[in-house]
Amino acid sequence: MAATEINPSLADFCRREHARLVGLLALYVGDVAVAEDLAQEAFVRLHQHWPRVQAMPEPRAWLSKVGINLARSWWRRHFAQQRAQRRLADQAGHRPLGDAIDAAEVLTVRRIVATLPHRQRAVVVMRYYAGFSVAETAHQLGCPTGTVKSLAHRAIASLRTGLGLPDPDRDADPDAQPTPETHPEDLPHA
Repeated sequence: MAATEINPSLADFCRREHARLVGLLALYVGDVAVAEDLAQEAFVRLHQHWPRVQAMPEPRAWLSKVGINLARSWWRRHFAQQRAQRRLADQAGHRPLGDAIDAAEVLTVRRIVATLPHRQRAVVVMRYYAGFSVAETAHQLGCPTGTVKSLAHRAIASLRTGLGLPDPDRDADPDAQPTPETHPEDLPHA
């Protein structure tokens, strides 16, 4: 195979996984353009390691983990840049205006997910968007399954609050009849 030719199995895998990976990363970083860039970098890394990754039981999980790791690095750079801009503004005697909040965007699940702490956001994206099990999510994040469950519980509570939905744990009337729990599938889709 010439250096410019792409392995057909790799090309097929990339076509199948592109939209899913971009969607997963867009939910994680809150910006589709950034997600597309991160996905592109993840696919470059996949190409570099394809013989090894192809032999893995779950190449899709490897690609998702690389994408999430790239997104984490992006967040670190993003926050460092914001801190540097604030310091510069303070030194110049100006107060930064901060990020303008668009009320319509705050009402969407995508924007609410973007406000979650990064570990909660990663769990929500992996569990409820990518469809990973608790065990798979724990493996990808390098934490115990109990931590994944706890992070998911807190994230769902934050999503309920952000969407104005009742929180059965907090708003429960001790005399009321039990009601079905709200599941992520019941929330509006981003």
